[in-house]
Amino acid sequence: MAKATVTFEKCIQDSQEYSSDSEHMVSRIFFTLDIDGRQIGLYVDLKQEVGSSFVDGPIEIDIPTAAGSMQREKYRCLLNYEAFSRTVESYYRGLAGSVGTMNGMGGGKARTRNIIFNERRVASFDISGPDSSSLFF
Repeated sequence: MAKATVTFEKCIQDSQEYSSDSEHMVSRIFFTLDIDGRQIGLYVDLKQEVGSSFVDGPIEIDIPTAAGSMQREKYRCLLNYEAFSRTVESYYRGLAGSVGTMNGMGGGKARTRNIIFNERRVASFDISGPDSSSLFF
């Protein structure tokens, strides 16, 4: 089984540009996916109810997307989506939870908009699919 390495570069938390509204915060994480030395720049959107805890509240994690790409389902099929989602969630909670703690928000339930985290982190996981090279167009 092939390995995927994700290099997280940046997270923009609770941006109206990405469809945040009065009920949901939408954040976008930008990262590079590396499989067998081939890399592609992607992003993934996360959706969370306003007022829920950054530390342990439910989070919806969308399908990874390349800018301008119409082939989002391809990534869900070829990636180990469960492992990818856990990796993204861990990165996000590490960033968002730390802001809540730094600002004395007690569990991170206060709402802040358009916070940009420029924090690089790397994670790897096994992927599925008979031919990992088909991830790249």
